[in-house]
Amino acid sequence: MKLARVLIAVVLAVVITFGLLYLMQYLINSDLEADDKPETTRIEDIHMPEMEIETRYETAKPDKPETPQEPPPDIPEPDFDAPDVNPDGLNMDTPTMGNDIQISTSGLGGDGEYLPIVKVAPQYPRRAAQRGVEGFVTVEFTVTTTGATRDVVVIEAITKDGDETSMFNRAAIRAAEKFKYKPRVVDGTPIEVPGVRNRFVFELAQ
Repeated sequence: MKLARVLIAVVLAVVITFGLLYLMQYLINSDLEADDKPETTRIEDIHMPEMEIETRYETAKPDKPETPQEPPPDIPEPDFDAPDVNPDGLNMDTPTMGNDIQISTSGLGGDGEYLPIVKVAPQYPRRAAQRGVEGFVTVEFTVTTTGATRDVVVIEAITKDGDETSMFNRAAIRAAEKFKYKPRVVDGTPIEVPGVRNRFVFELAQ
């Protein structure tokens, strides 16, 4: 009995297997025979009409001026009376200049106070500029007979906050030593002027 059942099962399995293979082959052949070409729609050709382009240049001509019918009237020439000129009055003598010319020089060599001619601005110290320090320096010196300066000393040196500082002393002294003055003249003789003061302001550009 068991052997018969096994044989029946084997036969059924073989039949089913061959049936499935036949079915798969049929489906494959039916797909290959299908038409893969898509439907296409043809569009008619577009024809543009031939056109001629004509360029016209029109220049407006000015109107011709109207021709005057009557000529302009003649203008009479003015009649000037000839002035009476005395020929003797035209004779003028040439002015003469003598050699006796005197020029007054009393105002050129007179007495006078000293006056500044050249004042050099001091160079801002690098250390003070880096720290943002601003201040004032007052120097005192002597104006010589030639207008130069000597014995320059610092009288006062403070910051804008009122604190004493020496950052600006060297720059102020160097600038004051380059000053030029017109010396003081007394009785036609230049003399020295001691105790002259100058104040320098050190400010950073904003």
